[in-house]
Amino acid sequence: MQDAKPPSNSANIAYDDLREWLDIAERMGEVRHINGATWQEDIGLVAEAILRAEQGPCVVFDEVPGCPKGFRLLLNVFAGKRRNMTLGLPDHLSKWEMSDAYRQAYLEKPRLIPHEIVESGPVLENVLTGDDIDVTKFPSPVWHEKDGGRYIGTGTYTITRDPEEGWLNAGAYRAQVHDKSTVGLLIAKGHHGWIHRQKYWAKGEPMPVVMVLGGDPVTFFYGGTEAAYGTFELDIVGGMRGRPVKMVKGRVTGLPMPANAEIVLEGWCHPGKTRIEGPFGEWTGHYAGGATDVPVLEIKAIYHRNNPILHGVPPMGAGPDEMSRYRAVMRSAMIKQYMTNGGVPNITQVWCHETAGARQLHGVAIKQSYPGHAVQAGFIAAQCGASAYASKYVIVVDDDIDVTNLEQLIWAMCTRTDPKQSIQFIEGAWDSPADPRLTPEQRESGDMTHSVAVIDACRPYKWRDKFPPANTPSPEVARKAQEKFGWLLDGSQP
Repeated sequence: MQDAKPPSNSANIAYDDLREWLDIAERMGEVRHINGATWQEDIGLVAEAILRAEQGPCVVFDEVPGCPKGFRLLLNVFAGKRRNMTLGLPDHLSKWEMSDAYRQAYLEKPRLIPHEIVESGPVLENVLTGDDIDVTKFPSPVWHEKDGGRYIGTGTYTITRDPEEGWLNAGAYRAQVHDKSTVGLLIAKGHHGWIHRQKYWAKGEPMPVVMVLGGDPVTFFYGGTEAAYGTFELDIVGGMRGRPVKMVKGRVTGLPMPANAEIVLEGWCHPGKTRIEGPFGEWTGHYAGGATDVPVLEIKAIYHRNNPILHGVPPMGAGPDEMSRYRAVMRSAMIKQYMTNGGVPNITQVWCHETAGARQLHGVAIKQSYPGHAVQAGFIAAQCGASAYASKYVIVVDDDIDVTNLEQLIWAMCTRTDPKQSIQFIEGAWDSPADPRLTPEQRESGDMTHSVAVIDACRPYKWRDKFPPANTPSPEVARKAQEKFGWLLDGSQP
């Protein structure tokens, strides 16, 4: 009898849009439906109940009071076995295995396949202009009890074009509903959409915008991660699938939008036109940004499919949530690839911890190869393209530590460091306005910077061979203990 072949780690994204994704998730038995939940409170309560759970269900909200029949909201894409499916990866992979498989499949030898402009698509089934424009009819909820209003843009990405260089960008920027034809467009300083806007406004011109509300999940994920300057995220997704993303041109701005998107808003972001936005429960677990003047999108056209699905991805903060789960998988893979491309050898693991929004705390495991290896790894991990925004702590450890395990990571930091000798700082690093630690003076002056700690929690290289051995079991002993006596924990009998 031949040995069974190991499970395949091959990647294949089996869907092209949100509806195809939902059909697969339904067949997996991971979707629940709720009829009659209110946007004022109930939908936010469901988010509080399910989004922190690793195995929480996907929920579709039907028949939301005050919204047209057939208008739906989908919540919690990235949990359970469907998270693996969403990235086109086998469901037997752990979160770390999934992250590294994602890196190997999509990042080691990345390719771009340019999007394809087509004449028509499902997004054009309904085209609303003039007095027919009304974003309040979509089931956008009040996500958190102290939010300043309804947020239609959480599972959204916004497409803009550089007015000088011509390249397109897709960025995940939140959007608050102001009235029937106006939503907020909050873009943090330094992001590519912000760069585009500043170029238009410097010339006194409005920025053309299309905002996709209910698109392909993996494209939304890419809108919320850090692609290289000048690279269109939808062309990355085309390369991942091996086929171009089909797009139609907006009738107002000419910007492209996915032909199979659920809902798209199109319009202009005019210089100096702002409205009070917020507060909003941020991914840091605070209402850090408060209520401030934020530029707006003046909507000139709405496109939507029949029975459209709005995609909701609210940040919960103060612990793991859906947003931190997908960012942890993707950003960890991206940082490891950036480090590898930057010449750092023998990296065994990188993990961006969910409890810190997959942005503020990174663990890096290496096989120490030379003096200064840990410091090199830590500084590049802290400031490479995938991590520079809002990173606060990078802990570098030896390869006997599983950096996805927060307890192991902190144990290594506590037992293998001397604080005075092991911590170095980066000053003036790029921070997020969601950081509650920014001082009032910094916010007033627009100084969105902070320090970053790089912690060398490896055994000191010069005397690593004399470092006391750990009393943690070898993998073989740990496996033997589980096999023989694991029944004591799960209640079964041997």
